[in-house]
Amino acid sequence: MPILSAQPYDYTLPSNSQQLALVIIDMQRDFLEPGGFGDALGNDVSRLRAIVPALQKLLATVRDLGIAVIHTQECHQPDLSDCPPSKQHRGGEDGLKIGDEGPMGRILIMGEPGNSIIPELTPTEEETVLTKPGKGAFYNTPLEDILESQGITHLLFTGVTTEVCVQSTMREANDRGYECLLVEDCTDSYFPEFKQSTIEMITAQGAIVGWTTDSTTLIGSLKENYQPAMKMSSYSATSATR
Repeated sequence: MPILSAQPYDYTLPSNSQQLALVIIDMQRDFLEPGGFGDALGNDVSRLRAIVPALQKLLATVRDLGIAVIHTQECHQPDLSDCPPSKQHRGGEDGLKIGDEGPMGRILIMGEPGNSIIPELTPTEEETVLTKPGKGAFYNTPLEDILESQGITHLLFTGVTTEVCVQSTMREANDRGYECLLVEDCTDSYFPEFKQSTIEMITAQGAIVGWTTDSTTLIGSLKENYQPAMKMSSYSATSATR
């Protein structure tokens, strides 16, 4: 089995690259651009954009090697039937809330401009785009069925935010037996201390939730151990909705 340098100790990659998937969590305009939900909550959204170049390089490598890619988007139905009031009403008293009209359309609503993935990471036709109503990507989605149908056992985690949707999904995946690796420079938080705390929690007690590494190390190991593929095998539907 290929070995990758990671924390708290080396991570074992699968011998077959088709057992591996890159999961890109919620790299959508609502979280990364002014006028979106992240901005409405009073956050400095420019912090999250710093990971885009590294994530682009990792994505390009993964695509070249034919490794599965799964993009997620946190969003809700236009009638908010899948958004509990406890979530919908969160936010500052003067800020926009889920479903409100913002500069990029209704906040966190499926199909609105702000809900789209940023142009730099636009999914290809072969890649799965998964809409999710919660923070974790397994809740009320077909993600587990998608992974099982492709025989995927190892997950590479990237995206935003580290301590909320990324960590929630990693914990859900860990409970289901997937081997989880977080790519540190391809994930971030509006709060640097939250990202650092999450990394420490994930890797504590012998990788209790998973491992972490950096994109340069990961890219080098992927290129060393896997051959470029003619075409990535994909889930039967490239867009998976609830």
